[in-house]
Amino acid sequence: MLRMLSPTPLQGATLADRRSRIRGVPGAAWRDAVAAVVATALAALLGLLLASLAAPAYAQAAKPTAIRIGFSAAPVGQPPVSSGNAVAIAHWKGWLEEEFKADGIAVEWYFFRGAGPAVNESLATGQLDFAAQGDLPAVVARAGGLKTRLLLASGARNNLYVAVPPDSALASIAELRGKRVALFKGTSGQLPTNRLLARHGLAEKDLKAINLDYAAMQAALATRDIDAAFGGMELLKLRDAGAAKILYSSRDDSPVFTRQNHVLVTEAFEQAHPEIVQRVVNVIVRAARWGSDESHREEVLQQWGKGGTPYAAWREDLLGQPLKVRLSPLFDPLLVGLYQDASKQLVQFRLTRREVDVGRWIERKYLDRALREQGLQHYWPTLDAQGRQI
Repeated sequence: MLRMLSPTPLQGATLADRRSRIRGVPGAAWRDAVAAVVATALAALLGLLLASLAAPAYAQAAKPTAIRIGFSAAPVGQPPVSSGNAVAIAHWKGWLEEEFKADGIAVEWYFFRGAGPAVNESLATGQLDFAAQGDLPAVVARAGGLKTRLLLASGARNNLYVAVPPDSALASIAELRGKRVALFKGTSGQLPTNRLLARHGLAEKDLKAINLDYAAMQAALATRDIDAAFGGMELLKLRDAGAAKILYSSRDDSPVFTRQNHVLVTEAFEQAHPEIVQRVVNVIVRAARWGSDESHREEVLQQWGKGGTPYAAWREDLLGQPLKVRLSPLFDPLLVGLYQDASKQLVQFRLTRREVDVGRWIERKYLDRALREQGLQHYWPTLDAQGRQI
């Protein structure tokens, strides 16, 4: 039976959730924001070490009583509804619960308002086994020593949007210099934002950057307390309410400017229970294949529309894009390159001390086996480092 839990029942996640209710910090630099994420991850790693001395290792257990999955998004509805990727489809369909029912293994879902950084803390303190999150927080944690393995992409190539007040005179990204601009720092939107700024000759230091979560940035944009906001489809909802207009969308641009997400597992769980990891990957790949079928498009978008972003926004965001592009589980050259670029940027800005070897971080055997056994080796498109289909 599915145990639908918010972070509150999860002891470590209670603190993570409270600490990760991000407020606006006028003039906050990306360095400070991500440095805080690094500090939190390192502190959590110490907690994990201490906890390991008092608790039996995974390897000593014949099987877990539960599989704990973290979702880097705020809970919407009761029970919570997730959206945007294959994990969300598996959650909606209850397929993981079905898979492990006969084993007596429960599946527990945890949602985090603090997004990826909050998920990192719960991973580091041993309170999650799997996580669906974005690239930047995962790279930060890996560089800081958090032992995880990337399993597959899930919800990669999510579009980036820039919105301004409806009567704004701003007409280009270049005109954001010196303006009050909201960003949700430490999340998967951070890196494509910086790539987009760089293409227009800007960096975060050229903006009056304000760190706001997605709900807060919508409110600030509606009240004109900011001049622009970088975010996702929630900005389309604001536009449809007449409170904003869209200045930029990556939908018609290079996938280099999109947001990347994945599924990972802790090394401890993966080493102790490889057969369970394989079954989890099998189910998520099955969900990705089901959702990639265009005959299910309407059903998928209607369901995702219950997760806080309206159906109309999903329909517009995915207009002209096959669902198999968004739901591809492949770590193709484009995705690997974007993760490696993220690692280099973090070192360049002295936010981490070392680069992450993304190729070694990815554990491909589980996805490769799932694709082979389900006859899907050539089903999803593979993109090269420039975003062109191979």
